[in-house]
Amino acid sequence: MIRKVDDSVPESDCFAGAVHPRETMELFGHDGVEQEFLEAFRSGRLPQAWLIGGREGIGKATFAWRAARFVLSYGDPLLPAVQRAHNLSTQEDLLPVRRIIARSHPDVSVLRREWDSKTKKHYTEIRVDDVRKTIGMFQRSAGEGGWRVAIVDSADDMNKSGANALLKMIEEPPPRCLFFILAHQPGRLLPTIRSRCRKVMMQSLSESDVIAAIRAQGDEWAQRSDDELQRAAHRAGGSVLDAMRLMTQGSLSMVEKAESQLARLPAIDWRRVHELAASVQGREGLEGFETLLATTFDWIDRTARENAALPDAPRRLANLAQVWEKIAASARETQTFNLDRRPLVLMMFSDLSEAVRALRA
Repeated sequence: MIRKVDDSVPESDCFAGAVHPRETMELFGHDGVEQEFLEAFRSGRLPQAWLIGGREGIGKATFAWRAARFVLSYGDPLLPAVQRAHNLSTQEDLLPVRRIIARSHPDVSVLRREWDSKTKKHYTEIRVDDVRKTIGMFQRSAGEGGWRVAIVDSADDMNKSGANALLKMIEEPPPRCLFFILAHQPGRLLPTIRSRCRKVMMQSLSESDVIAAIRAQGDEWAQRSDDELQRAAHRAGGSVLDAMRLMTQGSLSMVEKAESQLARLPAIDWRRVHELAASVQGREGLEGFETLLATTFDWIDRTARENAALPDAPRRLANLAQVWEKIAASARETQTFNLDRRPLVLMMFSDLSEAVRALRA
């Protein structure tokens, strides 16, 4: 019997309106990563902890769930089905796959920001208690007698105590356990975690793969016009998630307005910036606020890469890196305490202006 869990609670690791990665049967643009994992599994020397890095929305979670379904369906690497496999695809009617999709598999755990029933919001971080619950699964025998799998989505959301608790488990993992640790910025994880993992960096997708992945999300997305899909994919920088965000109400317009002001830096059109700040206020402005932040972080990343070859680049780019950290910390605080978003937007452009001025000095 397959017991399906309550679907009424929002999941922090899935974009609203999209198919959850555990149910996504196709993976686009990452054949090399699949082959690397498949070859390691077939060899009988599968690393137990995998650090999967890359920008948000490029398929890290889809790969992790795809690998989990494969290992839990074909636990023995010597099985003919494993030896002749070309990729990590599985049939949806396999019992382990059906259980994973229904969130009822006893040997699968996912570490993510959980839902706070009191505030009706997700917690802003993965708490140490969440990590300990997952560790508890690895301290008992596998329910199906085979592998046990944990997916951390994403490690960027773990606080320091949670990261240390996870480290203790991957330092001496029990046999036949797999950890998929997803990280948008793997360089910020504890060095001790990074050193104990097989590291895989997944690249941003091509525009055609972004479009294909969106169409695979179902009729709501597949019925979007070719023009809208192409515009969103072009601006998404290889991220399916960012493309889908752009296609929600008003997001493309927000990106265009934000990029217009970022392109002016270090000059600032304060009237336009105040208009941007006003537009992300209140509950109705939350989506625009998230889009503005994502666009800003993409711009910072792109600017840093474009200037990486400058003489004395580390010193010149230091201010930009500090502004990134400050914006990220202020955004977390703003969302945690439901603060006015306007001061953050004004601070963001002011600090970025100074950072760009220093970069060009």
